[in-house]
This record gives sequence, structure tokens and C-alpha cells, in this order.
Amino acid sequence: MSLANTSIHAPSTTIMAIVGSQNPVKINAFEQTLQRLFADASIQVQGVSAPSLVSEQPMSEQETLQGAINRVAYCQANYQADFYVAMEGGVDKFDYGPATFAYVVIANSQHQQVGRSANLPIPQSVYHALQNGEELGPLMDKLFNTHNVKQKGGAIGLLTNGVETRTSAYLQALTLAMAPFLHSSRFK
Repeated sequence: MSLANTSIHAPSTTIMAIVGSQNPVKINAFEQTLQRLFADASIQVQGVSAPSLVSEQPMSEQETLQGAINRVAYCQANYQADFYVAMEGGVDKFDYGPATFAYVVIANSQHQQVGRSANLPIPQSVYHALQNGEELGPLMDKLFNTHNVKQKGGAIGLLTNGVETRTSAYLQALTLAMAPFLHSSRFK
């Protein structure tokens, strides 16, 4: 199926996507992205358990990106779809302080595109706990007395008082990363 340079599809067009995670936030974020970009298409998004082959809590930009790349490669090797996607959250310490972010990788049979979310500053105390082996989601649950926040608004929701969420961060990163698929002739 050629999706390049088109935003209108016949009602019978179906776009199938595989997300390298069973986290409903990630699955829904890519489904919403496709629905926004291909409003007239039938969208089918399936989440699958895909190994990241990196730490449970990636602690650098490089490790975070590699986790997303690994998940997409697994999906491509094991499933048939129009798009394969992975979102991998991580943390790193920058010159201006520690932050959390996500890498997104989107691929089809011809191309792979990397995207990245904005940084969310995290408290130094949270970063130290992460360095000591804790994972961000469970750590935020403890700090804010929540349950399974990583499958809801995430640290982003908690630290922005719900104004932004994991979904909103993923939506922007995924939408921007789709540009080369929407206009493939301009990205040659």
C-alpha cells in the first residue's frame, strides 16, 4: 500500500500496525496518530510483547533509542503490517539536569524513522533513585501514592498536574516521525 502524499483514503483502505508493547498507552497513542493522519482509513493496531534487549529502565539516550530499535526489529521479523512502531522511555542526565523522554521508531517495509519526545525535567532525588536501580513508573507511584501510572498519564501527567500525559508526548513525537511516510518523495 502506498501511503505517500495522501491524506484521503477510500473507506475500504485498511492500515495495519504492530506496536512493540502491550502497554495500552502506547497502543492507543499510535492508533490515535494513524486516525488523525488517515481519517478515512480503517485502522487496526495490535500491541505485541517485543523485547527491548536493554535495561528495564534505560539510563541514557543511546540505550533508550536502542531499545526502541530492537522492539521494531522484532516486530518486523515476526509480523506482517503496514507500520511497525516502538516507544521507549528513558532518562539521562544533561548539562541542565536530569530528564525523562521517549524515543519512537516507526518502520514500514522500505524505511525506518526515529523521533523523540520533549524532555520532562525530573527531580534530582528521582534520578538518584533511578541510578540505584528503581524504575520510573513504580517510583512515581510511590512518590505520588498512585497505582500503575505508567499505563496511565505517566510521570508526565503527575509532574504537569495532568496538563500533559504520556499519550500527548507520544502523539506529538509519533506524528512528527510520520512526516517521511506521508511525503516519501520529498525525503529521498
